[in-house]
Amino acid sequence: MDKQTFRELCIRKLRKTAKIGKLYRNKKVLKELEENIIKSNIKSILLYMPMNHEVDVRPLFKRFRKGIRIYVPFMEGKSFKLVQYRLPLQKKRFGIYEPMNSNFYLSKIDMAVVPVVGVDGKLCRIGFGKGMYDRFFSTLKDKPITVFIQLMKCYTKHNITDEFDIQADIYITPEDTIFRGKHNVNRVNYRRCSSHSKRRCSIFNN
Repeated sequence: MDKQTFRELCIRKLRKTAKIGKLYRNKKVLKELEENIIKSNIKSILLYMPMNHEVDVRPLFKRFRKGIRIYVPFMEGKSFKLVQYRLPLQKKRFGIYEPMNSNFYLSKIDMAVVPVVGVDGKLCRIGFGKGMYDRFFSTLKDKPITVFIQLMKCYTKHNITDEFDIQADIYITPEDTIFRGKHNVNRVNYRRCSSHSKRRCSIFNN
């Protein structure tokens, strides 16, 4: 299966999932994401303003508004820059809401939470094909802890992405959480994080 075929398959699955059991799935992902944010002791984070088929991370804005600097994408041309999350929001392209523009320049973030359409065997991202996140990440000198999230797991063990596609350290879905291997970036070292298990998964550093 090639990248485009896999993308189309995942989009169909996500749109169906967004209509059935979305609230339950959203809560499961947010719980796991929140635990990893706390565990990582970060001071700044990139979140996003969600579309209908994506995990709604807006409860985390309120949860972490004190103690963590929250940034969201502000679209500029074919890429975006980061602006600090603050009200009021304005509706922009693709129906996405954004804060007001800012001239503030941010050179480093501790964690980036990124929505995905699918993920391949290298834990690389398949998105909608716009390339905005790929262009943005290419400008960063220091790579943040990168977390992919989605409402339903859409994963292939095959390597179908391109060299410029961004790679996750952690991939969180309602079904399980996958952590990238510590030493070999081309292999996926994963553990299933069962909700019935008391053992918690640990984050492997790059």
